[in-house]
Amino acid sequence: MYKNLTIITFLGAVSIILGAFGAHALKESLTPEALKSFETAVRYQMYHVIVLLLVNFTDHISLNLKNKLTLIFISGIALFSGSIYLIYLLGVPVSSIWFVTPLGGFILIIGWILLFYEFLKKSMKK
Repeated sequence: MYKNLTIITFLGAVSIILGAFGAHALKESLTPEALKSFETAVRYQMYHVIVLLLVNFTDHISLNLKNKLTLIFISGIALFSGSIYLIYLLGVPVSSIWFVTPLGGFILIIGWILLFYEFLKKSMKK
């Protein structure tokens, strides 16, 4: 569990750092549309960090499922937000990684569906 929490809290700190960097350093170098995309990446990263903290601290989910959800959401963050960071921070051409961002979003959706399914099963037992 602490391995998960270590990674999750690191991702939380990175989202704050990148958010501040975007708000200050990138404000002058990115177009408003590009800055909006960058902010979306930071926001989605933080949303999923918060979800992962809740998932890992609840007693209503097995350790196995916590680990699966952590892997799924971290993978989604890496692909979704990471691909946007690569485009706007390192100048990686969109044409070379265009498929990575929606794939990351799809993986995030899978995590949410898995979480939904777990709670649905539990609600039907009671």
